[in-house]
Amino acid sequence: MENYVSVATFTNEVEAELAQTSLAAAGIQSFLKYEDTGGMLPVLQGSEGIEILVEQKDLDEARAILSEEAELGGEG
Repeated sequence: MENYVSVATFTNEVEAELAQTSLAAAGIQSFLKYEDTGGMLPVLQGSEGIEILVEQKDLDEARAILSEEAELGGEG
């Protein structure tokens, strides 16, 4: 995973998984990095967040996709 970098951090699992689905639809492989000590301390997800990791080569495209999703979500 040395070629993977963080593209975004979310405060809950649902938002992180929705963003990951958007990336997958664009053909970008990603992984979620939880900071909850293996599920033993789920309260840490809220304070530390859940990161989405993508390959370095996909970083700019992933940022653009997630930025567009955020803009669309904010139009309600």
